Amino acid sequence: MSEAPIKVAVTDDHPLVINGLQTMLARYPHIQLTGSYNNGTALLKGLEEQLPDVLLLDIQMPDKTGDTLAPVILKKYPGLKIIVLTNFDSTLYANNMMKLGVHGYVLKSAEEQVIIQGIEDVHNGGIFIEDAMKQKIEVLQEKVAKSVFTKVSLTPREKDVLQHIVNGETNQEIADILFLSVRTVENYRLNIQLKLGAKNTAILVKTALQMGLLDND
Repeated sequence: MSEAPIKVAVTDDHPLVINGLQTMLARYPHIQLTGSYNNGTALLKGLEEQLPDVLLLDIQMPDKTGDTLAPVILKKYPGLKIIVLTNFDSTLYANNMMKLGVHGYVLKSAEEQVIIQGIEDVHNGGIFIEDAMKQKIEVLQEKVAKSVFTKVSLTPREKDVLQHIVNGETNQEIADILFLSVRTVENYRLNIQLKLGAKNTAILVKTALQMGLLDND
């Protein structure tokens, strides 16, 4: 018994692109085109009538943009896999779309086999980004991470105070341990909260742990 074909829908506001994708997908027996839509409104209506396995989604359409559509679609149809298929070669936009929960990001200039591989990979539960774009996203994320770390860089004394705060010690106890006045400890605590953007101790501790600001002995 053969496996059911992968059901694919296409959304793009350029008829030439739609026709090209229809012709391309028709060459693959294991892929079935179930719908093609030229705007976001038509897409949302079409999904209610027939749900594909994989949606190829353009992000620059006249009525609704991809970053607006994707969260709405994924919330309503959590099992649907979305591949952004676009001319928009923007690392920042690709990174943002992946954060929204899409499963792939492919340029329209990609080779036919790349698009087919993307469809197959996301249908099987994977994430698909072309190698060149993937490398750009990794570099961007590394830069962002370094930037965030720089913004919350703590002095050695602030780290000492932070460690004791995380340990649950009071300002008076911290002052006694570090041979500081309570007022000085309070000032350190306030400075740390400002650097981490934490409005209270609970958020301060959570943020510090998430950002790896403490030394793990």
